[in-house]
Amino acid sequence: MSKVFNNKINLLKALAILVIVSGHLEFSLIPMFPPYSFQVVLFFFIAGMLFNPEYSFVEFCKRRCKSLMLPYFLYSFIYLGITVAIAPIVGKFWGMPITWKNELLMPFLTGHQLALTSPMWFVPQLFTTLIVYKIFSKVRCNEIVRMGFYLLLALIAIQMEKFADNLYILYLLRTMFSLFFVHLGYLYKNKIEGKYDIFNSKIFFSVLVLQAFLWFTNMDYTPIDGIGLSYILVWGEFDHWLVPVLTSLSGIWMSLFVIEISYNYIKDWSFLHKIGQNTYHIMANHLLVFNIITYTFLAVNGITFDVKNNADIYWFFCPLKTTYFYFVVGVLVTTYTGEFFKFVKRKFVTLIQEK
Repeated sequence: MSKVFNNKINLLKALAILVIVSGHLEFSLIPMFPPYSFQVVLFFFIAGMLFNPEYSFVEFCKRRCKSLMLPYFLYSFIYLGITVAIAPIVGKFWGMPITWKNELLMPFLTGHQLALTSPMWFVPQLFTTLIVYKIFSKVRCNEIVRMGFYLLLALIAIQMEKFADNLYILYLLRTMFSLFFVHLGYLYKNKIEGKYDIFNSKIFFSVLVLQAFLWFTNMDYTPIDGIGLSYILVWGEFDHWLVPVLTSLSGIWMSLFVIEISYNYIKDWSFLHKIGQNTYHIMANHLLVFNIITYTFLAVNGITFDVKNNADIYWFFCPLKTTYFYFVVGVLVTTYTGEFFKFVKRKFVTLIQEK
């Protein structure tokens, strides 16, 4: 892979995780393109861009286990200890009862077995989707047929939302929906990028017009309740049979466009690259940082901690004034948490090699 490709991928990952963090704070990092309308599928798209069909199935599984599931369960173990430790302090156990099913199976079915690790629900789902995609990639067929198949799966998945109360069906429909975007990323990298100009002014304004019309279908926006035009993939909640696909496509295109037009200006911004290199750690830890900030605000203002016990895990202190403080501190702390873990890992590996 070229240095430019690696840099653009890294910056795209940085943008993707920043969109996710901003979404958890209920603001849109890209105007007109709300986070919950494309944020998760952007990571599936990036995974498709990085998909290497040359690996054998066994080798591919080993690599994905090492890069995705091993750190996932390490983090789950750490956060289980944290959750147990802070329960007496906050007056609440932030998670499901500790059972083998909840700790080993629920990560795949919901990913919400622990409140503090809930943003990581995406990791086991990405692992599953990539394994299924690897299997399907062995089937030889016309590219139009292949693309149509994945799109059909996504549209069927949307129709399956009425059965999403069954967690196994939920797991299936999330996989069906996300396969389309993995393949789209693979297609973009291998068939479109560098071969077609998809970032010209006509397409730009066409995407804006499409997005403007998509807002007419919005069913969940109020100034109090949210930022609108969203679908909730983790719970299989869709407001429309086609809009989730269209708004995902427009959001992915706009993300690529932002990186494309800004690349020459930001390609040497080391902190942005650090963000892109630590997306896993940002995903895993930003909710803990947000809650530390919240409880600090409560303590400073003399408010008892139990005020938060009946609130959602994403409850923030005075959001109209503090939202961007949460955002900046959360990104800074979690990025350098990842850098610290990498430093410790390098030191550990060096120590082992010296022995």
